[in-house]
Amino acid sequence: MVELLSKLFIKNRENISDPAVRRGYGTMSGIVGIIANVLLFVGKFAVGTLTGSISISADAVNSLADAGTSVISLVSFKISSKPADRKHPFGHARIEYVASMIVAFIILLIGFELLKSSVGKIIEPTGTEFSIFTVIVLGASVLVKLGLYLFNMRISKKIGSVVIKATATDSLSDAAATTAVLLSALISRFLGVDLDGYMGAVVAVMIMIAGVKVLNETKNSILGEAPDAEVVESIKRVVNEYPEALGIHDMVVHNYGPGRTIASLHVEVDGAENVFYTHDVIDNIEKRLRSELNVECTIHLDPIVTDDEEVTNMRALVEKTVSDIDCELKIHDFRFVKGNTHTNLIFDVVVPFECRLSDEEIKRRIQEGIGKIDENYFAVITIDKE
Repeated sequence: MVELLSKLFIKNRENISDPAVRRGYGTMSGIVGIIANVLLFVGKFAVGTLTGSISISADAVNSLADAGTSVISLVSFKISSKPADRKHPFGHARIEYVASMIVAFIILLIGFELLKSSVGKIIEPTGTEFSIFTVIVLGASVLVKLGLYLFNMRISKKIGSVVIKATATDSLSDAAATTAVLLSALISRFLGVDLDGYMGAVVAVMIMIAGVKVLNETKNSILGEAPDAEVVESIKRVVNEYPEALGIHDMVVHNYGPGRTIASLHVEVDGAENVFYTHDVIDNIEKRLRSELNVECTIHLDPIVTDDEEVTNMRALVEKTVSDIDCELKIHDFRFVKGNTHTNLIFDVVVPFECRLSDEEIKRRIQEGIGKIDENYFAVITIDKE
């Protein structure tokens, strides 16, 4: 379905880095969602009204809310495709995260209201009529919702959209909720047990759980989270293809929304090499990252000593000292500065967030280890968090 519709309505559909193409996929998802959910609302609301079922009426209202979230999705894609301007130099792509959070709050609100209505029916039960149309409409709704889930998940994976992923998650929870309502209607009909209010409460809780999941995922995107491991490894792969790059450190990757990744990193190079030559190499790396990975990267050139045997040996000793404390600890920016009374060993230590040792404890242990090599050696350490 995604492939067929994208062929018909989206030009250059494989160029997902193009904001216009992303907007096309978002528009396609939104329109399909609006049409499907409005039809489901009409069918379920009619059946719920005729049978007096609170759970079916609740499910109908949920479908109407889903149509509303599709409208929000449409608007967010239109805004996110706007180019960068003076007030928003990194573009507008992060509006998708805001839209996803709005969707999450709507889902939670609908779930809460449905829970109140269902509890009311549990306290004061009213009769519920059974109709063959109930089975037909609810069965069709489950199939449509599963179809929407697969449809939106395919699009979200293709263009990396959190708002469409949120919509897909909501569709899956709706399918489960509608299945529960259908089972409730069948049990009530054949066993004579009125579960309508209880099943309405179950539906409401399922909807609220889906809302919390969407809210949590969106919250992480807005607050900032660890970069995608695949992106990090791709950057390292490109840099390491250049023999002039002797090491990488201090990499920072910022996600300013789908299709907008900005990074910075330090690359160690031979300090004895011609600076114009190494600068040209760094420029070429930045260009490749931009063209191949769509990553805007700024690279800091770090010259290191490679032809001094004493410095090389000293660095190896320090690396072993640091590794003996914790094999996950790494060093970079190593400098060896001799003085009349003592020698400073200046370097940065990369510490994983998972390391249980405090920064001060790490510094103390490293200094003790270096002091055993020579009591006139002093470590000047900067801690970097990985």
